[in-house]
Amino acid sequence: MKRLFKVLLLAGMLLTGGNVMADSLKTATFAGGCFWCMQSEFDHQAGVSKTIVGFTGGHVDNPTYEQVSAGNTGHFEALQVSYDPAKVSYERLVEIFWSNIDPLDAAGQFCDKGAQYRSAIFVADDAERKAAEASKVALGKTLSAKLGKPTEIMTEVLPVATFWPAEEYHQEYYLKNPLRYAAYRAGCGRDARLKELK
Repeated sequence: MKRLFKVLLLAGMLLTGGNVMADSLKTATFAGGCFWCMQSEFDHQAGVSKTIVGFTGGHVDNPTYEQVSAGNTGHFEALQVSYDPAKVSYERLVEIFWSNIDPLDAAGQFCDKGAQYRSAIFVADDAERKAAEASKVALGKTLSAKLGKPTEIMTEVLPVATFWPAEEYHQEYYLKNPLRYAAYRAGCGRDARLKELK
């Protein structure tokens, strides 16, 4: 009996890439401007098993990076996060999202402007919508107090849509091209603006 259990366990690990609890994973989708910069932040969170950069929210099937960059597909540059809800909550993922974007910018994020760089939280059900909306309201109050004036959170909360993975060279760009990534991030003023909002 023990041997049979070991065989079944091994088979399960092979089918799920070593994670026999793969069926318990959930997926969250966020758009926060340049997807290179979003991926690194979520990859370091305990409970996150995988992240994929890609495109969502538009009307073109299987879009290329060039198509989305042209701004005519309706897609956002986005990040899909696979996570274990027993180890990290959806609310925590939303916190990470907020702390890595400029929620006051409706035109894009940092030096990247255009429809594809808008920020959004894509929700899959009522629980996610309520969590996202509640955090959006709370953030608005916090930033209004910090900045000393009423502020409007421009980030949208939208229903989840088909997610199209980006080309392989975009995946984990910050690991594959660390010097270029660091130069881009610094040149874009991302960290400087994030510091202003904290």
